[in-house]
Amino acid sequence: MDSKKLTKRILIALIAGAVVGIALTFAPESFFGPLDKYVLDPIGQIFLNLIMMLVVPLVFVSIVLGTAGLGDPAKLGKIGVFTITFFLTTTAIAISIGLALGYAVKPGKAGIFDTSNVGDYTPGEAPPIMETLINIIPENPIAAMSSGDMLQIIAFAVFIGIALAYLNDKTKGIYNLFEQANEILNWLVMLVMRFAPYGAFALIVSAIGGAGLDAVGSMLSYMLTVIGALFLHALIIYSLAIWLLGRGNPIKFFKGFFPAMTVAFSTSSSNAALPVAMKTAQENLGVKKEISSFVQPLGATINMDGTAIMQAVATVFISQVYDLPLTMVDLLMVVLVATLASVGTAGVPGVGLIMLAMVLKQVGLPVEGIALIIGIDRILDMLRTALNTSGDAACAYILSERERRKEKKA
Repeated sequence: MDSKKLTKRILIALIAGAVVGIALTFAPESFFGPLDKYVLDPIGQIFLNLIMMLVVPLVFVSIVLGTAGLGDPAKLGKIGVFTITFFLTTTAIAISIGLALGYAVKPGKAGIFDTSNVGDYTPGEAPPIMETLINIIPENPIAAMSSGDMLQIIAFAVFIGIALAYLNDKTKGIYNLFEQANEILNWLVMLVMRFAPYGAFALIVSAIGGAGLDAVGSMLSYMLTVIGALFLHALIIYSLAIWLLGRGNPIKFFKGFFPAMTVAFSTSSSNAALPVAMKTAQENLGVKKEISSFVQPLGATINMDGTAIMQAVATVFISQVYDLPLTMVDLLMVVLVATLASVGTAGVPGVGLIMLAMVLKQVGLPVEGIALIIGIDRILDMLRTALNTSGDAACAYILSERERRKEKKA
């Protein structure tokens, strides 16, 4: 199945899923509950599991090949510095956009919330920033792969890639083995993607049907603020970066990358969307394979602009709901903490709420406020994941185009 047909089928599935999901909000829980438990959730989870099954081996093999393919350690260093600088800068800008829009729209003032009835939300423990940085180097690479610790997997893969590049002909057989493994994984990705329209349909029906019209309606102002910030970031920041740094056409970029965005939207997971995102960037956008293989897996781990926007808007929203104003120092702390937290954020559904809890604690806001937004977070998670993957691809595209221009001059 070619990418255009697949994109069309996924898009139809998403639209149909939204319509069915809205229709099911009118159905009694006695009907939706069993339907979700025995049909929608299993189909959606099987689709996610099929893709997640490929993520760890794909990331490891891709990073090894990408690092080895770059060859020159100096070149690897330059690309690594540009990539991390790009990701951290765009994340800081994303948070600033979220804060600015939050104060402009004032979503927390849009309705009257009875915070005395807000349920408790107990977040998972977010790792300290220094611990995250120290733990990038794995004590046991096999254990890191087993637990899916992406930062450690990437670090180990980079070391293997550097060794292959340095040893060159001495390890040609191992390099060929990695290339063959990459071919196998790409074939499996295409096989799994045949199931994507059904998985996307089930996931979106479950998300919308489960949220209910009351939850969506009462949080409309918050939702629109987050969505507005996401679109502003994509249309202004990413478009300007593609145009000015990559000297490319932003419209052509987003049109070419759209198939991967639909998968990211339906799965709500940067990691799950990674196989399709890399394939789309290489085939539709012409991104060099070695750059795509290095930048996009790294981005799926440390580049979370969409999640950062949600954290910024949610922080402002909760401060307004509880009538606890934030000082300028608090706002700067939000930008700093959320930017650094994005480095340790796993690319899986819902993890943004854990990082949001850490941000709220840092500025003295009640973590219980997360219960106000948790009902509709899955819907917003879909959109921000699409933005996250687009940012990864934009960085890879810019680097690839810069490399092409250097090669022409040489």
